[in-house]
Amino acid sequence: MIEASRHHPDRFGAVFDRYFAHIHRYVHLRLGETVADDLAAETFLRAFRDRDRFDLTCPNARPWLYGIASNLVAEHRRGEARRYRALARSADAVEITSHDERVAQRVSAAVMQPRLAAGLARLSAGDRDVLLLVACAQLSYEEVAEALGIPKGTVGSRLNRARKKLRKIIGPAGEAL
Repeated sequence: MIEASRHHPDRFGAVFDRYFAHIHRYVHLRLGETVADDLAAETFLRAFRDRDRFDLTCPNARPWLYGIASNLVAEHRRGEARRYRALARSADAVEITSHDERVAQRVSAAVMQPRLAAGLARLSAGDRDVLLLVACAQLSYEEVAEALGIPKGTVGSRLNRARKKLRKIIGPAGEAL
């Protein structure tokens, strides 16, 4: 599709149709709904402009598009880290009055959000990118390596390091990470 779009630009629409929802979901999970529309659209705009540089030996454009999206997210990283820190602080405002509420709160995903946000804010940019590409975009190690331009072994070590750090911050309730 990308090769065909080099000579017939209107054919790039098929790439957009196939991958837009996935890229949008990934950006939405990383930066929120407000930014997702703009950055997902920008991902495809950049891909369209750079389609002549796409490696035609790649079986599909998915990792390439996630790489572009990850680069755009990186440009917004400071805002992302501020957002995670704000979510972490928001946990202090919740008042617990009974044992039942405390039990319900511990199993609630809403309670995990501030702790997870604090943990994500503490990760290095590289570790956070790998973790979120695997967790949010469900990319394989090979696809993450291709998207970020790093060796597959580095993907594994970054993912392992990110999970360990998050487990320390989140505690026993987050052991599924």
